[in-house]
Amino acid sequence: MVAALWLFMMSLFFYGWWNPIYVGLLLGSIVFNYSIGLSLSREALPRHSQCKYWMLFIGIVSNIGLLAYYKYANFFVENINTSLQLDWQFTTVMLPLGISFFTFTQIAFLVDAYRGEVKESNFIYYGLFVTYFPHLLAGPVLHHKEMIPQFTLQASYQVDWRNISVGTTIFTMGLFKKVWLADSIAPYANPVFTIAANGGTLTFLEAWGGALAYTFQLYFDFSGYSDMAIGLSRLFGVRLPLNFNSPYKAVNIIDFWRRWHMTLSRFLRDYLYFSLGGNRKGVALRYLNLIVTMVLGGLWHGAGWTFVVWGLLHGVFLVINHAWHQMRKALGHNIEQFTIVGRFTGIALTFFVVVIGWVFFRANSFDAAFSMLEGMFGLNGVILPSSWYGLPHWRVTALLEDFGTQYGVLSAYENLDNAWYWIVALWICVWVAPNTQQIMAAYNPALEKIIHPARYFLFKESRAFALLVGGVLGVSLLSMRRVSEFLYFQF
Repeated sequence: MVAALWLFMMSLFFYGWWNPIYVGLLLGSIVFNYSIGLSLSREALPRHSQCKYWMLFIGIVSNIGLLAYYKYANFFVENINTSLQLDWQFTTVMLPLGISFFTFTQIAFLVDAYRGEVKESNFIYYGLFVTYFPHLLAGPVLHHKEMIPQFTLQASYQVDWRNISVGTTIFTMGLFKKVWLADSIAPYANPVFTIAANGGTLTFLEAWGGALAYTFQLYFDFSGYSDMAIGLSRLFGVRLPLNFNSPYKAVNIIDFWRRWHMTLSRFLRDYLYFSLGGNRKGVALRYLNLIVTMVLGGLWHGAGWTFVVWGLLHGVFLVINHAWHQMRKALGHNIEQFTIVGRFTGIALTFFVVVIGWVFFRANSFDAAFSMLEGMFGLNGVILPSSWYGLPHWRVTALLEDFGTQYGVLSAYENLDNAWYWIVALWICVWVAPNTQQIMAAYNPALEKIIHPARYFLFKESRAFALLVGGVLGVSLLSMRRVSEFLYFQF
């Protein structure tokens, strides 16, 4: 208990290092939700009593209200002013770190308490569950049934050199992804989106270069953070749930959402989609529920209409995917089996629509997003660098020119070759290389069982791996020359 209290206090200290004033907000949220949850879990109250219902209602509304004030107040005021031509003034609210994550975590706790699924009543364990520092800033969205039982184990507070070895290795992989891969591809994404935001014109290669660069920046940024969270937690002998599982290998958009931000997908499914009725009230309402869930999931990521459209796109993609599966089932097809061509086609098509969606996710306005899309679909022409002229066979060069391809200067890039070297290398990596949990499969890196371990690069405790991990960690730490925030830190 003393060790749990110490870790709880250190997690609060970690949170307060950014801005101490919000420690009070976090503690207030914890005390409020713990009190409501404790009342809801009392067996003396029947599950469907009006008292329980109203306590749950007050708890959820209070959490959503807190989140809405800090995350969406400015967004709402701006839209009201625009729609009604008003001039309301509202003080800009600074977004508390991790508020989206600790709010959703506690809403899940309240709902489970209402359902009679909460058994633990110790405040210290609950406070540690909410504030546990590896997940606090950018996830994963934790579930009390997974975490609190681990915090009660004495073994979680004893030094275990295997946990230290495995945790350090996973953390090192995540740090390498962030500082060497995500931060290295970022300079090829940001200038392109800046040109689009400023009303500039982007040609085919520039637009696709920027979109793909951001696609891989976000991938390795979020994958890196997820690894670092799992690795840090494993140092204490505590396993976190997986939050990232090679999503660009997904064969369809349903599979993508089983692999990308897995704990958020689980929350949206269990506490929003099912609460709306899920698939229990007919096909039409099922599809409507999917779209509503994804739109709200998009809005959760940020206070902007581009996030809403991103969520709407994914909702529509999911509806199309489910409708396609239903049609194939009606024809007697096995939707779980894929030919090699079918699997490759599915992965390529899924990747394409995901990239289109990321354009809205990254762009700061609709004008910027449509400017990117115009370039990506070739509406502004195709210009190749002058240095590329004559590189392919002359017949290929002539054919490209017949289709309107020109050679000249690309304003978005000083060195287009380097950008595409990075894009191709990272593209191969995400489609071919095993992920962290597959490499570490022998040591059960997370709560879930790893079904497909790596075949050719499986981590083993040995001197060679120790030297490799130590070298990568040292190089990664020395490469942190500037402050570079995680992208999901913003959401």
